[in-house]
Amino acid sequence: MGFGDLLEQVGSTGRFQVLHVTLLCIPVMFMASHNLLQNFVALVPPHFCSAHPNLSQSQMSAEEALLVTVPLDKTGRPERCLRYAAPQWHLLTKNGSSSSGMEGDTTGGLDVDLQACSDGWTYNMTHMKTTIISDWNLVCDQRSLKQMGQTVYMGGVLLGSVVFGGLSDRYGRRILLIISHLLMAVSGTCAAFSTAFPLFCLFRFGCGMALSGVVLNTFSLIVEWIPTHVRTMVGTMTGYCYTVGQLILAVIAYFIRDWRWLTLTVSLPFYVFFIIAWWFHESSRWLVMSNNPEQAIKNLKSVAKFNGRKEEGEKIDMKMLQESMKKEMTCSQGTHSVLDLFRTPTMRNMTICLSAVWLSTSFAYYGLAMDLQKFGVDIYLIQVIFGAVDIPAKVVVVISMSYIGRRTSQSAALIIAGVTVLINLLIPYDKQTARTCLAVLGKGCLAASFNCCYLYSGELYPTIIRQNGMGWVSMMARIGAMVAPMVLLTGDYLPWLPGLIYGGAPILSGIAAIFLPETLGSPLPDTIQDVEDRGTGRISKVSRKEAIILQDTQADLLKQTA
Repeated sequence: MGFGDLLEQVGSTGRFQVLHVTLLCIPVMFMASHNLLQNFVALVPPHFCSAHPNLSQSQMSAEEALLVTVPLDKTGRPERCLRYAAPQWHLLTKNGSSSSGMEGDTTGGLDVDLQACSDGWTYNMTHMKTTIISDWNLVCDQRSLKQMGQTVYMGGVLLGSVVFGGLSDRYGRRILLIISHLLMAVSGTCAAFSTAFPLFCLFRFGCGMALSGVVLNTFSLIVEWIPTHVRTMVGTMTGYCYTVGQLILAVIAYFIRDWRWLTLTVSLPFYVFFIIAWWFHESSRWLVMSNNPEQAIKNLKSVAKFNGRKEEGEKIDMKMLQESMKKEMTCSQGTHSVLDLFRTPTMRNMTICLSAVWLSTSFAYYGLAMDLQKFGVDIYLIQVIFGAVDIPAKVVVVISMSYIGRRTSQSAALIIAGVTVLINLLIPYDKQTARTCLAVLGKGCLAASFNCCYLYSGELYPTIIRQNGMGWVSMMARIGAMVAPMVLLTGDYLPWLPGLIYGGAPILSGIAAIFLPETLGSPLPDTIQDVEDRGTGRISKVSRKEAIILQDTQADLLKQTA
């Protein structure tokens, strides 16, 4: 008798599981809001130098003050970071003639002195009433701080995965989920009321840590209370909750255009989730593995009562529980580390290729998803489109993985995504429709790549070090997400360089994915030797039925986490 049979005895798909999974999935929608919040709170409005103090107090119109204060750039728009050292009154007499549009530092053929915006900036707040950019003047010499803010947030996600991953194995999934919800609520609230950019970054770092805690412990509590045969459906549903969250963010941001209220709005629900999380039952699997079988039995009986199977629940005793957990206890014996991912040739090659796949997928995904302004389309509309494209993308990749294979699907998704990004470099900026369509296709391919990554990696790594392997590649993904915002800064020197990097990385990793073994219809490996045998073509014969059952166990990994 396995634990799955014990779960069937108390009701594996009853009222408890429906309510349990539903309540755990709702916060996933707001995780997307925090991941992509920077698109709105750090939106860069059109700006130019404020007029000289004596000029701003005069009776001149705003257009006249702008004309005599700020020169035009090569595109005919006001310079963002320079102004005339002294007002150019003669430009008013020319009535906005061509001399006022001469580029840079000349007017009427005469050299004039320019200076930085010593009196601040004037912002055109069309899309948002306020942003962190306008509040703290993160423009011109300070413009790199915008990207640093997102990098700091992703750094929190990276650290949180390490901290909360280890703590949840030691102290339990439920209590860490409760703490993560509270940390997200408090950090988000404090970020909304931050009085300086460093404080904002500090609290956003806390939000990033909390997000990892929510992801890891939500996932564990879901899969450890449901049977194998419904994990594919539940995993897909959880992934779509993240997709819906992207759409919800666009709607909320459309109606709430103050960055402080927007940040507060997507953070306050976590106080409610914090209260609800006290209802969740700790995983009975984890309780037994942590030498707390009495509480495990109590939880199982509680689930049985909730599912209307009180009599079956009362039959569970210590002997039955220990018998059901024999397999799990056996699998947990032995010590393995991350170093085992690199000790043998096949494992080493596989880990290097998977690291490239995960890093480039996350790197390009956030490179596209976090720079929506460059497409020249309404930012709220493009957020909706970018979120909605995930729906067909995930459906297509699930079908492709089931019929064509994991390796081909993974490689094709990455290469197509990279090609679309590179083609976008060749399209003129004024062709906004074509640029947006290609970007949406690329983002959809990257979302599909993410879905493929989770299932494929879980099937490639052997049982005894699967958690270590998944932890390693997840860390690579978070490193990619951290680096992605900083690459945008290279555009200040070479405008085409960020696109080249964002497009080249997926293509290279797509080629690397070709060297991974195919796992469609193959049994999951249990030991490192199984992986080495598969790499040399000496794989043991396991019935196809067993292979399908084992693969279904990993299907719950089909979800979007970022």
